[in-house]
Amino acid sequence: MSFSSLGFSPAQLPAFLRALAEKGYLAPTAIQSAAIPAILQGCDVVGSAQTGSGKTVAFALPLLQQLAEAPLHSPGRVRGLILVPTRELAMQVGEAIVSLARYLPRRMRVAVVFGGVSINPQMMALRGGADIIVATPGRLLDLINHNALSLASVSTLVLDEADRLLDLGFGEELDRILRQIPAQRQNLFFSATFPPAIEALAATLLHQSVRIEVRATAQTGSDIRQRAIEVDAGRRTQLLCHLVRSEGWSRVLVFVATRHAAEIVADKLRKAGIAAEPFHSELSQGKRTQVLLDFRQKVLQMVVATDVAARGIDIAKMPVVVNYDLPRSTVDYTHRIGRTGRAGESGMAVSFVSARTAAHLRLIEKRQRMGVPREQVAGFEPARGGESSTGAAAPTGGIKSKRPSRKDKLREAAARLQVPQPKE
Repeated sequence: MSFSSLGFSPAQLPAFLRALAEKGYLAPTAIQSAAIPAILQGCDVVGSAQTGSGKTVAFALPLLQQLAEAPLHSPGRVRGLILVPTRELAMQVGEAIVSLARYLPRRMRVAVVFGGVSINPQMMALRGGADIIVATPGRLLDLINHNALSLASVSTLVLDEADRLLDLGFGEELDRILRQIPAQRQNLFFSATFPPAIEALAATLLHQSVRIEVRATAQTGSDIRQRAIEVDAGRRTQLLCHLVRSEGWSRVLVFVATRHAAEIVADKLRKAGIAAEPFHSELSQGKRTQVLLDFRQKVLQMVVATDVAARGIDIAKMPVVVNYDLPRSTVDYTHRIGRTGRAGESGMAVSFVSARTAAHLRLIEKRQRMGVPREQVAGFEPARGGESSTGAAAPTGGIKSKRPSRKDKLREAAARLQVPQPKE
């Protein structure tokens, strides 16, 4: 199948094909082949596919065609609204849309807005209006409160990484945004996973929707080799340094459980002679942007991140992802390992497993319907009894306690969310 056969207008197709070729898209992925015709026909769509499978292109191209063919009586009025959970994903989606729209006869105004930076430049940028807004929910509401934009003309709403929007506690903000946009609109939900909270929201908002589910293939992420290495918790950093050198890993994205752990592990890696930096939500936006830029340009060999990086970080040809700490959620496991093996490339995902975290990995395997063979590295075999090299019990890592965490409470609140239909 080719992009030419998906139903694009002859007037817009040459511009799209040129932009796609420049991005290296020669043929549509499975999610693009299924979703684009449905969106062009005006259907509400729920799209589920592995991270790195091309979901952004799947909703961006039809949205751009709709805007390119819309009457010009209201230039600059927001017609497409794309909500995302993180700053990094907002920037990534915005850049993708701008590149795809580059050769369209009509210039598209694309505004990307998110928190963590001054609101004033974003307000200035919106003075000329925008055709498409890519936004995190909180900053979008701030701009509405400052009368910097109106959502009264939105005809297409996209929730990108829809599950994470509710997982991060955006339920109330999402409800407020939905009250600002017309009831008659096209709704597009995309994510790699759809837990019950999102299923409930989709059932409330979508009308005769088309559900598209693309299972993992070589194109969508099954070229990820998964490994589970047994090691005492106290020797994980040493093992990581050993693997980098013995296996020749050029770049590694390392996931840890907390911001504090990101700082500590990155510091240990630097002392071991490895160029590494932490990446977490407490860093300034300028620092986060610089870390990712240095990582892409291979100034850094490692980035040690919390799960804020599991959504929306798209670094071409990322060879290795390491779960230094196992994620609390099996859903987050999917998004973590999805940072490698993207767009048909091969990749490797390595999980460090101690005696105390072995049960949690088995739970991840059960829920993901997979099996990851256990292995040990010579010289780093775990001590008998599961104790670390310091003699202390290994930390629990990703295992949940019986007491609900803040994230658990947010998930429960999201599951109970009932978004009322706006009045006609």
